[in-house]
Amino acid sequence: MPTLPLILLLSGSLRTGSSNETVLRTAQAVAPSQVRTVLYDGLAELPHFNPDDDTDPLPAPVVGLRAAISEAAAVLICTPEYAGTLPGSFKNLLDWTVGGTEICDKPVAWVNAAAPGRGQGAEVTLRTVLGYTGAAIVESACARIQVAPRMVGADGLFTDPGVREQLSQVLGLLAGLHGRASELDRA
Repeated sequence: MPTLPLILLLSGSLRTGSSNETVLRTAQAVAPSQVRTVLYDGLAELPHFNPDDDTDPLPAPVVGLRAAISEAAAVLICTPEYAGTLPGSFKNLLDWTVGGTEICDKPVAWVNAAAPGRGQGAEVTLRTVLGYTGAAIVESACARIQVAPRMVGADGLFTDPGVREQLSQVLGLLAGLHGRASELDRA
């Protein structure tokens, strides 16, 4: 039996209970049965990026990050916008990917869950930094979704059927399933 493609989910927020992490955990719950997902949880452990430290032996958290990216068939990002750009901690994560080749040519997309009229700065910065890493941005899988705290159920996931369907489609597109509902056979 062939191995299902793995999509690495990267949250750009360190905040406990962030809507960005909730988006990604919901994406895990509604993922098409043709893909596997894993939520990266090492953002807080990454050391501050210093080019002098981007040599062997790499710090263990960086080795873990690069291994997670290397093992994934694709990457899905959901990050907040702080002060018109990416949060510093998430930019730090991306800085650690520049010196490696793991993300080069890898399909990458993002979901923007910012309030209407917000989040464009994070998207622009993300697009710029991903360009430096050589990532293959899958434009059709990049999405904006409208979420609100009232949409979170007792299980800690978004309950809105439209949001859930959109997240499932994003994962399908990112995995190369072409996004047609008939191809997104959910378990």
